[in-house]
Amino acid sequence: MGSVEPLLSVRNLEVVFDGRKGPLTALDGVSFDIAPGEILGVVGESGAGKSLTGTSVIGLLDPPGRISGGSIHLAGRRIDTLSPDAMRALRGRRIGAIFQDPLTSLHPLLKVGDQIVETILTHLPVTRDEARRRALDLLEQVGIPAASTRIDHYPHQFSGGMRQRVVIALALCAEPDLIIADEPTTALDVSIQAQITSLLKRLCRDKGAAIMLVTHDMGVIAETADRVAVMYAGRIAEIGPVAEVTRRPRHPYTAGLMASIPSVLRRNATLQQIDGAMPRLGAIPTGCSFHPRCGRASALCSATRPALGAGLHEVACHHPIAEPEHA
Repeated sequence: MGSVEPLLSVRNLEVVFDGRKGPLTALDGVSFDIAPGEILGVVGESGAGKSLTGTSVIGLLDPPGRISGGSIHLAGRRIDTLSPDAMRALRGRRIGAIFQDPLTSLHPLLKVGDQIVETILTHLPVTRDEARRRALDLLEQVGIPAASTRIDHYPHQFSGGMRQRVVIALALCAEPDLIIADEPTTALDVSIQAQITSLLKRLCRDKGAAIMLVTHDMGVIAETADRVAVMYAGRIAEIGPVAEVTRRPRHPYTAGLMASIPSVLRRNATLQQIDGAMPRLGAIPTGCSFHPRCGRASALCSATRPALGAGLHEVACHHPIAEPEHA
């Protein structure tokens, strides 16, 4: 990111879930930055902590989950210690959210235009007429055909892809600095996925917003993100420029993820899989949490947790895959 000040800065974030047998650690020392105009992809298996990280940033972590350590700063202001009312005012105005299922973000009994207008009126000092014009403009920006008519339709009158576009318009309506996009394309077919990812990239570039794109799909990450953070068992295993991480992964887990993706260039190649499964919260191994599934593991890996550095492309691994020598 060079000398650009990060818009979002997460440092040593820890999240626990309080249970009858004591707290279970779900996020353990997660740190990353996102610059203005940048898309950071966050990828990993189910249970890795991707969505939980986004939920923590946006302030929607429900009990028994709670932030137990670390800090979250937005444009230099610490936000993880804000009151619920202060966080509610920030959410929507400074932070927008796009969730996997648009029906959970849209009220089924309200016209989509009214929902966008009310959100605009809540966060911006404009008249209702101005909010209506802005809502219409947003629907046109996200590619809703015949927006002047569709603005008065209800959510059930839209297809899945069109509903997701409405949700994106809703997330953008107050011109937020940061957008948390949690699996925004998972329920959509491939052609609509491509349109949505293209839209996110364009809006990011045009508006200068930062986007945290949470997904399990490395293909979406490779097409959309500038950088990628690979998560495993509540920790970041590897983080760096998307081209570097996808083409030259240094963590064995990242390499396993990449090897499990079908490729037209390896038509006759056998797809690989990572043996074993993501550990449960109450049974995360000591040291490197990936070591029981790793072919490169040593005694050091089971005893000592590897640290993640602060460079351009960093890996939390005692025995990383060697970087290729440059000519």
